[in-house]
Amino acid sequence: MAMAATVRSSVTGFTRSLISTQRSTVARAVICPNFTGSEQLRNFASGSAPKDVKVKVPVAMFGGSGNYASALFIAAAKANALEKVESELADFVSATTKASTFSQFMKDLAVPADIRVKAINEISTQAKFSEITKNFLVVLADNGRLRHVDTIAKRFSDLTMAHRGEVKAIVTTVIPLPAAEEKELKETLQEILGKGKKVHLEQKIDPSILGGLVVEFGQKVFDMSIKTRARQMERFLRDPVNFDA
Repeated sequence: MAMAATVRSSVTGFTRSLISTQRSTVARAVICPNFTGSEQLRNFASGSAPKDVKVKVPVAMFGGSGNYASALFIAAAKANALEKVESELADFVSATTKASTFSQFMKDLAVPADIRVKAINEISTQAKFSEITKNFLVVLADNGRLRHVDTIAKRFSDLTMAHRGEVKAIVTTVIPLPAAEEKELKETLQEILGKGKKVHLEQKIDPSILGGLVVEFGQKVFDMSIKTRARQMERFLRDPVNFDA
């Protein structure tokens, strides 16, 4: 919590000075960053720890966000700093989503790369981020990928969970599950998983399902919502009835 407050303070303070700088001196030139930044990512992943340390990502990730998340995982794992980096990245994402001006700044590709990098360096220093987190955010800033940091953070979290043997289960309900029901559901899913794996239950609220619940678990979806049951009943009632059968 203290870290998140520090990051929010850093982001907000820097944003004020950034707005002034942008209005008076920054040329608005459109930047066309390399989508994958593959060379920078390889250098980042391999240059953060001893070269004799070999790390394999627990889950194959694809696409630009997957590449960035995998590179960060390798660097953090080599430095034995997975939990610290995960926490710092989550704090950064949480803080920036609450600072609307800085959030817009991250998405604006018209902002020159050196300005983005300067912002990240100052924020990381004030927030006392580890070198791995700081350097990674600098790579994102330089490549114009800060606008995807939320997605990258989620993919990185998926990797760290897999590394810890955790499996994410998302349960969607109309209102939050009572503690007793949440515990019962978690125990049931744990029985399905068996030993060696741990369930990480994440609650999601969606009034549109009307009632019941939807559980997304691994590659499976258990839809026990009233909305789905109503649709099934509607289809049943619309089907023609053959009285001669």
